[in-house]
Amino acid sequence: MFTLFSIVYILVAATMIVLILLQRGEGADAGAGFGGGASGTVFGASGSASFLSRATAALAGIFFVVSLIMAIYLSHQGLQKVHPGLGVMAGQTTQPAARKATPAPVPTIPRATTSKVATPAPVKQSPSAAIETKSKQKPKKTGS
Repeated sequence: MFTLFSIVYILVAATMIVLILLQRGEGADAGAGFGGGASGTVFGASGSASFLSRATAALAGIFFVVSLIMAIYLSHQGLQKVHPGLGVMAGQTTQPAARKATPAPVPTIPRATTSKVATPAPVKQSPSAAIETKSKQKPKKTGS
């Protein structure tokens, strides 16, 4: 049933597009005054405007009614069933179990103690600085 409505819906939409494109714009009548001649005699003496506009209005009404019928049909029937041969997820009918929300552990920051005092690391001296400090020291006098 839904497939039939879908086909009618597409055909009405395509026909409406064609009819709207066949209609002349408002500026088309100005060209007839400068030698357009008998430009609308195919659809009768009154011209194509009344026929095309009436046909477009009728198709717009049909389009609206078919849209409402399809919406009502889907609201009562739901979406079409999935065929079993469509792949891995075709047979899934249940929702996955909900996970329990567990709070993340709060990290603890270790507190500084006043009993331990950090000592600075020894500073390495360059070889030239070591030579300068040795030369500045007074040599020790040995026994004489």
